[in-house]
Formats: sequence, C-alpha cells, structure tokens
Amino acid sequence: MNDPASESGARRRTLRSLLVDTTPLRESPAFAKLWTGTSIAQIGAQVTIVAVGLHIYELTRSTFAVSLVALWALGPMILAGFVGGALADAFDRRLVALCTAIAAWLSIGTMTVIAFLDVQVTWPYYALAAVNAASATIMGATRGAMLPRLLPTRLLPAAAALSGITMGLAITVGPAVAGVLVASVGVPWTYLLDAVLFTGAFLGILSLPSMAPGGERVAPTFRSVVGSLTFLKRAPNVRATFIWDLVAMIFGTPRVVFPAAGALVLGGGPITVGVLTAAFAVGALLSGLFSGPLGGVRRQGRAVTLAIATFGVFTALFGLVLLVTATTSGVSERTDEPIIPAIICAGLALAGTGAADNVSAVFRTTILQAAAPDDVRGRMQGLFYVVVAGGPRVGDLLAGGIATLVALWAPALFGGIVILGIMLVLLRTARGFQRYDALHPTP
Repeated sequence: MNDPASESGARRRTLRSLLVDTTPLRESPAFAKLWTGTSIAQIGAQVTIVAVGLHIYELTRSTFAVSLVALWALGPMILAGFVGGALADAFDRRLVALCTAIAAWLSIGTMTVIAFLDVQVTWPYYALAAVNAASATIMGATRGAMLPRLLPTRLLPAAAALSGITMGLAITVGPAVAGVLVASVGVPWTYLLDAVLFTGAFLGILSLPSMAPGGERVAPTFRSVVGSLTFLKRAPNVRATFIWDLVAMIFGTPRVVFPAAGALVLGGGPITVGVLTAAFAVGALLSGLFSGPLGGVRRQGRAVTLAIATFGVFTALFGLVLLVTATTSGVSERTDEPIIPAIICAGLALAGTGAADNVSAVFRTTILQAAAPDDVRGRMQGLFYVVVAGGPRVGDLLAGGIATLVALWAPALFGGIVILGIMLVLLRTARGFQRYDALHPTP
C-alpha cells in the first residue's frame, strides 16, 4: 500500500527539481547582492527605454524620430562592447563596473533634470540615451566576466537562468510601469524612478570584492581587441555560441511586423502589439522559473542547437498564424477589431520563441563564461554584447525587406524554416560543439 505522505513528499521534490535553482544566491552572498541590485536596475532601465520613446514622440510626433533613439545608441553600444571588454581584461573589474555605473547613473540623472526643466530639443535625449546604453554595455560585459570568479562552474547555468528571469521580468513589468507613469505623472517623474532604481545596481557592485583579471594583463588597445578575435580562431566552442546566436537573431526577428500585424491582420492595433511583445518576455520568464533541470545538462552545445531549432519552429508557427489569418479573414485594409483566437495563437508561438531563446541563452552564457580563459573573458563578454546588439538590428532590416517584398507573414515563416534547417545541418556536421562537455569545458 502506498504511503500518501511519501507520495506527497515525492511530488514536492519533483516540483522543486523543476523550479529554478536558487543555490547561487545561497552559496555566494556577493552574487546574491549583485543579482538583486541588477534585477532592480533592469526594471528601471526598461522603464526609461519606453519613456524616452514616448517623450521623443511627444516632442516631435514622429515615429521616425523615435526610431533614431536606437540608431543613436547602436554605434556607441557596439564600440562599448569592444572597449568595455578590453577594459575588463586590463583593470580591476569591480572598479570598471563602478565607473561605468556612475556614468550611467549621471546620464539618467541629467536626463531627469532637463526633462523637469522642459528642454524641448531632442538631441540631448538622444545623446544621453546613447551614453546610458554604452555604459550599460560595458557594465554588463564586466559583470559577466566577474561571475565565474563569484561562483563555481557547476552553478553557472543556474546563475544564467536567474539572469533570464530578471530580464524576462524587467521586459514584462518595465514597459507597463512606464506607460502608466508617463500617462499619470509625466515623463520627468518616470525618468526619476529609473534614477532611484539604478542605485540598486550601484550598491550591488559596491558590495563586491576587488577583482583583478587573472593571467597576463593586456593594455586596452586596438591590438588587444584584435587579439581577442584571434583567440576566437582557436576557440571553436566559444565561436559557435556567437555564430549560432547570429543565425537565430538574423533570421528569427519578426518584431518589425508587429505594428502592421496588429493593424492589418490580427486587429487590435497597439494593444495587440503590446500583447505580442509581452508574450516573448513571458515565455522567457516562465522558462527561467522552470529551469531547474538545465543545471544537469552536460552536452550544452547540443542543447544550444536544439533550443535554437525549437526557436525556429515557434518562429515559423508565428508566421503561419499570420498567413492563415490573412488568408481566411480576407483582411486587406486597416481593422480595429481584434481576432482573439489568432492573437492567442500568435502569442503562444511568440511565448515559445521566448522560452527557447532563454534556454539557448542559459547554455551559451555558461559555455562562454566557463570555457573562455579569465584573461580574455572580459573581451569575450564584450563581443557577446556586440552580437546581442547587432544581430537583431540586422534581423530587423532583413524582416522589413522581406515583409515589404513578399508579405507580413513571410519573414517569420521563411526565417523560422531557415533557422530549423541550419540547426539540423549543424547538428550533424558541427560534431565538436555537439560533444561539448560541461564537466570539462574547453574553448
């Protein structure tokens, strides 16, 4: 006869094994403080990203002017990725992170002040947003290089999953908070909230011990950046994490079609766009919450490949929803009436892409942090941010071109099929990366 108490205990243990592993927070007080501060600050960062766009639109009434916020920030972010990684490999990483946190804090504070002064010209906001984005890139690259010094290798997947939860929560909560605050108390007070929340990141970094880079220090010069690219030539596993991610981001970024999809296919307009955007973040958040089993995966290269293949499947499904809806509804001009079943299906597909992308990110981050030697780890983290910043922008351009030449459903459907096909080929041909063993990490 089965014991009900023992069965109940077994179910609880099974559930705990599925939930995110919080061991890093318990074993490393320094990581716990850094993670907590970063989590708070990232919500504020998402608040400001939305607030800047709303503010620029309020000043100019131009969608193109809003798009220039990202364009102004892209170049500094890419440059900061290379420079920040070199700085993290040359100087005390805690000091580098503190200095860039102060720069980011000052940019947010200045933006808050000029907003309260009702400065109407747009270029200061563009410039300060670019400074903030560049500072955040350097700070993020440096923070990523520090984690393997704060945690043992076995806990890096759990730490990456915790970071995924943080980002998913920030992307879900931040824009909603920004919209409510801008509508209720105004843009300046919304900026002020980010300035206050950013103190969390500053205090989290301040609590860390001094952390000089290991191995041979290299001056932060152009030569050191080139040296990191030379390292990639002899580091196939680290190189693969970048290439695999670029494949996913270039062919699987259909977000530029969201506004038109909400207006012409799915209906509902801006509300539908918000639902589609949030669905990706919710999927990432849920996969992070149930990431417990990821810590036991040894073949992390194979896991990355399968996760990105799954990402391709869900991307194609989103395109298929748009195709079927456009075909069956016969919508050819603007509609404000939401097609609820189609929106639900599209949201579920995008939630699947968010979940698969987060799983891929957990393993790619772990491989990068565990396999890269400490003396180049900062530059590898900087390159990671360059890929993260540049890949989706290229994907936006590709998706916009395909949508213009073919149809709204084409970028997602064709892109997802391409991603799936490439990953299936790499599953058979890139055997070294598929055999990557988490217990014996090699670059």
